[in-house]
Amino acid sequence: MKLHSLLLGVAALALSASVAAQQPIVIKFSHVVAQDTPKGKASEFFAKRAGELTKGKVKVEVYANSTLYKDKEEMEALQLGAVQMLAPSLAKFGPLGVKEFEVFDLPFIFDNYTELHKVTQGPVGAKLLAKLEPKGIKGLAYWDNGFKSFSANKPLKAPADFKGQKMRIQSSKVLESQMRSVGAIPQVMAFSEVYQALQTGVVDGTENPHSNLYTQKMHEVQKHMTLTEHGYLGYAVITNKKFWDGLPADVRGQLEQAMKEATDFANKSAKEDNDAALEKVKASGKTQIYTPTAEERLALKRAMVKTHKEMESRIGKETIEAVYKETGFDPSKL
Repeated sequence: MKLHSLLLGVAALALSASVAAQQPIVIKFSHVVAQDTPKGKASEFFAKRAGELTKGKVKVEVYANSTLYKDKEEMEALQLGAVQMLAPSLAKFGPLGVKEFEVFDLPFIFDNYTELHKVTQGPVGAKLLAKLEPKGIKGLAYWDNGFKSFSANKPLKAPADFKGQKMRIQSSKVLESQMRSVGAIPQVMAFSEVYQALQTGVVDGTENPHSNLYTQKMHEVQKHMTLTEHGYLGYAVITNKKFWDGLPADVRGQLEQAMKEATDFANKSAKEDNDAALEKVKASGKTQIYTPTAEERLALKRAMVKTHKEMESRIGKETIEAVYKETGFDPSKL
């Protein structure tokens, strides 16, 4: 009888061990934007591919629209291990003490996606992500949001047109310097408040990727938009370093593959969404869209590029020059 009970006990233990072994590794992926944005769609794509490639060993739970953590709480939650994955905008790493990421805010540092991806998908981008590791954060990839253009209630074609214009920016010393370089007055303001501020004249204009301008209906309260594509907005997909390093090597490899595929998907989605949004803004007839000539864009570039020099002590000359080397940008030839 005792032997029978013992065998039953051993069998029960073996069963519970096998059940435990079959429990998937849960990754909570939190982000602060809507599900139908490029970042929202890419995080869902990653969740699906992670499940497929690991054959169910990993379950990625995506929490969109700040349903798990708000903008200001999520980074701390990641460092504490309460959430395993985030995709914050690159501007969020300056306050964390890694100011080198502000290189992405510099105006006219990238002329197109080819130049940008040489950095985000090359050794310079990898070196920047590695700077997060002492903070307990592992950087996995960069996801595009898009290039920004200027909008206002008057045409902004030449540097002189910006003089005295109150321009909304997100909190960034680099963007403050950019606006001041053309005589504009930078106004730091939460993204959610911008539409009303434009509508009531609290600010005169702003800068946004086309999808942000359209989805937030800013084109309804801005008479003019200049397709400068002068600045970049992007995200870094990050994970808790201790969690990532503790994963089985095969699973980690499969997740890296899922992330690579999700990055291609994210960047393609961002480009398509921005192109489609621009067409919708044009079709609305509410905003007059102006494409600057090569000479006009060069004049703006010459005026704003002094921000690069001004921000050297903050971002680091070495980081700025590493980007120049990748893109072939030479400010002395402007």
